[in-house]
Amino acid sequence: MGTGDQVVEIESLERSLLSEPVNREEETETDDEPVLYTVSFAEMEENFVKYQTAQWVLYSLVLILAWGIGLIMLLYVPVRRYILRRDIRSRKLYVTPNSIVYKVTRPVPIPCFGVLKKEKHVLLPSVADVVIEQGYLQSLFGVYSLRIENVGVRRPPSDDVQIQGIADPSAFRKAVLTRLSNMRTEVFSKQVSATEDAPNLRIHSPAARLPQPRYVERDAIPHSVDLALLQKLEEVGSSMKRVQTLIEDQHSQTSEIPD
Repeated sequence: MGTGDQVVEIESLERSLLSEPVNREEETETDDEPVLYTVSFAEMEENFVKYQTAQWVLYSLVLILAWGIGLIMLLYVPVRRYILRRDIRSRKLYVTPNSIVYKVTRPVPIPCFGVLKKEKHVLLPSVADVVIEQGYLQSLFGVYSLRIENVGVRRPPSDDVQIQGIADPSAFRKAVLTRLSNMRTEVFSKQVSATEDAPNLRIHSPAARLPQPRYVERDAIPHSVDLALLQKLEEVGSSMKRVQTLIEDQHSQTSEIPD
């Protein structure tokens, strides 16, 4: 009887907390990039809350046997469930052409002191793989963990982005890998087009438009020009012979004059 009353009391307290008006600013900012794929968390809300509650209760029982602090943790269960529901209801995970965006707004451990906002942007070129994991306790509630691995120096898994409670993690992984494949194809096509345009740039370059020097081939000279040159050479040769003859005659005359 006591156990049933406690369960009813926890559920009624949880409903009363969730029914209270929440004073939070509405998101008015709109992303410039279009959204290619959006993840849903609503289908896994109940399973996620149950999984986290079971995990919390197990830790509490261990701490009760050790130091007795677990009793306080058991009393904190209704508040814990309220925080979990607010957490998963505020989650937004979507894929844009260039990045993966994850946004969440969760209350602090004492909800009356406000909320914590978290926004994470992961550039798609830096994504190495999307890993889907499921532990033993998670398998009992059908909950999956999703981890986004980064390219570069190998870091511990704790540094990667980890998200729980995704309704269809396989579809999200497929969307991310498909977009990565398309991006690599676009880069490759741009490189190919750049190499194909290189010869055209050389053809249309200013250096290519400069006039090329003209070399006159010997065969291109008209035959009449050759004849004219030969005639001129013959005339010059005959003139040289006449001059030589005159010089010889003058020299012979001077030699005949007596001393």
